[in-house]
Amino acid sequence: MEVARVASVVAVRDSKDTDGPMLTFGRAAFGALARDIRAGRYDG
Repeated sequence: MEVARVASVVAVRDSKDTDGPMLTFGRAAFGALARDIRAGRYDG
C-alpha cells in the first residue's frame, strides 16, 4: 500500500498495481482510519 498527501486529501493505492484504482480520504477521515487500524478495530 502506498499513501500520499495530495492537495487536501490523502490518496491510497495498491503498490503492486500502481495503474489501478486509488482511494482518497479527507485528512481527518484518514487519521481516524489509521487510529482505528492501530487500535485493532478491524482485526478479524
